[in-house]
Amino acid sequence: MKFFCVLSFVIISIPAAWPDEIPPARLTLAAAGNAALAGNPAIREALARWSAARERAAQAGAWDDLQVSAMSRAARFVAVPRNGFADQTLSLSQVIPISGRNLWRARAADAEALMVYEDARRLELDVLARARAAYDRLADARAQVELNRRSLVLLKHIAEASRLRYEAGAQGLADVLAAETEAGKLLEMARDLDKSVAAQESELNVLMGRDAFEPVGALDDAEPDWAPIPVERLRSLTLANRPEVRSAEDRLEAERARLEVARRAWIPDPAVSIEGQRYNGAGQGVSEVDAGVSFNIPWSNGPKYAAATREAAANVAAAAAALDASRQEAMGLLRNALEAVEAAGHHRHLAAGALLTQASESLKASETGYEAGKASLADWIAAARTALDVESMQQEAAGNYGAAVAELEAVVGAPLTQISNPRQDP
Repeated sequence: MKFFCVLSFVIISIPAAWPDEIPPARLTLAAAGNAALAGNPAIREALARWSAARERAAQAGAWDDLQVSAMSRAARFVAVPRNGFADQTLSLSQVIPISGRNLWRARAADAEALMVYEDARRLELDVLARARAAYDRLADARAQVELNRRSLVLLKHIAEASRLRYEAGAQGLADVLAAETEAGKLLEMARDLDKSVAAQESELNVLMGRDAFEPVGALDDAEPDWAPIPVERLRSLTLANRPEVRSAEDRLEAERARLEVARRAWIPDPAVSIEGQRYNGAGQGVSEVDAGVSFNIPWSNGPKYAAATREAAANVAAAAAALDASRQEAMGLLRNALEAVEAAGHHRHLAAGALLTQASESLKASETGYEAGKASLADWIAAARTALDVESMQQEAAGNYGAAVAELEAVVGAPLTQISNPRQDP
């Protein structure tokens, strides 16, 4: 019976028996996040789009191009005095933006570039959250593989011992078959667990911009150093940092700039021109110089510009409503994310505490009852399965907790743990 006493503790305390070797470099959670931010091709694409959008402000704020025109007489079919008409003409014309519409267009372009930046930042936050979740799920899957291996070792010993007792006439065949059936289930489960490990390694590699078949290596067991933050503080952080809220603010700023452009459309921008003429009969290089100014008259087309102003004002109202909606949606997502973190933390604490203790005590009681002949081997196997399920739930709860914290950071848009490495504002 001492043999079974030793076996009962294997399910919880048996260590992995690996040969001595030099451990490879461990991939930490922070390193996985940094690799995803640096190597993910979708992030590089989004940042390139932002870099392109920043160049639009210089284009929108620039003056109109200088216009140059030249003309020379090709043929004359009437008899006129030699200096009766100019034979060569050169003119320069430049629109002077006294209305300032170009500056307001540049402000709108700046705001639109910031919207593109917020889109890139949202992609970064999502990729970072997915990478951290994949890291935690991979750690959980590997722990499940190790737990399955330990369970299989235990059940094989139980099945072997049961068969020896059956051959000695001290135990029925049903107990032997039950132990062997349970071991077969674990063998079948092992293949599914290997598949899960491969899937999580592939996802993590792809998010980090690496080849899907590249080995991930050993993982660090450190958990995110999340410390609860007051709800009001999280609310203010979310409103100040969430990309969707900031993008809505930038959109409102852009629409306000366009409204100002529409209002200033009533102010004409004059075009100043200088023209030099030369007569063939004159000895000078330039015979005369003329200067002039021209501008459009918007007041004669009032309905057109009034409609443009009303359209811009309506777009401002729409952008303001979109900003309110974005803030309300952010608060809803924040509450859900907080609930997910609290629930995951509760499950992790429960699985690592009371449930694991109860499962261990139940396993010991079943073992004692089996030795005293008051419980069957099936009861002991059931208790062992329960203890293994609780330990498996503990591993899964730890992975879910890390993923929930990562999702909370993605919702808030600001770092909440030391492993975060968000991009700084431009």
